[in-house]
Amino acid sequence: MIPQTRTTRLAPSPTGGLHLGNARSFLLNWALGRKAGWSIRMRMDDLDTERCSVEAEETLLASLAWLGIDHDGPIIRQRATPAHHRMALERLSEAGLIFACDRSRRDLRAAAEALGAPHESGTNLVSTPAMRPEDRAAWGLQDGPLNHRLALEPGEEVVEDALLGTRSFDPLERFGDPILWTRRDTAAYHLASVVDDLERGVTDVVRGEDLLPSAALHQRLCRLLGADPPRWWHLPLMLDHQGRRLAKRDGDLTMSTLRQRGVPPERVIGLLARTSGVQETTEPMSIEDFVQALDVRALTEWARAESREGGYRLLPEELDWLERRTT
Repeated sequence: MIPQTRTTRLAPSPTGGLHLGNARSFLLNWALGRKAGWSIRMRMDDLDTERCSVEAEETLLASLAWLGIDHDGPIIRQRATPAHHRMALERLSEAGLIFACDRSRRDLRAAAEALGAPHESGTNLVSTPAMRPEDRAAWGLQDGPLNHRLALEPGEEVVEDALLGTRSFDPLERFGDPILWTRRDTAAYHLASVVDDLERGVTDVVRGEDLLPSAALHQRLCRLLGADPPRWWHLPLMLDHQGRRLAKRDGDLTMSTLRQRGVPPERVIGLLARTSGVQETTEPMSIEDFVQALDVRALTEWARAESREGGYRLLPEELDWLERRTT
């Protein structure tokens, strides 16, 4: 049952600075929530202990506060809730859906290629039913530094996105049997994200379009755990003028760098408003005016148009304007 009070979450990963693309996603997420009266929670996706740091978290929070983005309640940290993640893993294991996997990425790639199967380009490489343990006694939770995977059934998962409309993905085809528990004895992204959203009563997830295929897997996970999935809102990505995704390596475009250069937050918000269809011209804008100007119908039209183009290309003259090199 979905609570009467809708809840969204801002879920940064404290591994680096907040660049313009992520800032736009957080701003739109926050503004949608404030306009509609949702509760807005702050969650640090900090399971990657090798890359996450206290310094990065402090920088992220300072950047969000500088823009005027706030949240309700205390900050939630994923690494602080391992018991919830483990309980969900055990439920899936009891249902006969979890198997241990000691193969390296190289092993999995070679096995997938030998079977003629595609493989995911991200963190986890594909595994197929033919690569699962033949002995059912080998399934379940095993001791030792092993990855544990979810055995998925093939089949399309229909994702109803509030902005981009109806999309369909086969999670097994996209992700293979995804890792849910890592050899470091921590939950992997897919499990932790789903469990934490369910535990906190998140009803609306607003994030970048690159994670749209993950919504299909997360829906499947929700149902396997006996829960309803949240509503999805996926935003077209912001690209550089060459069509490449902005990333944390783009240090010149982080909020902390722009702040150090004396760029006022109203100028950043104005650019983000222009690049998300909230205003037609590039003008400085307060965060209060951004919320007031945001219209879900117009945002939907903008999102679908930009998605068809593959994302919004940030033009050099827009960056010039941002840093006052042009008027």
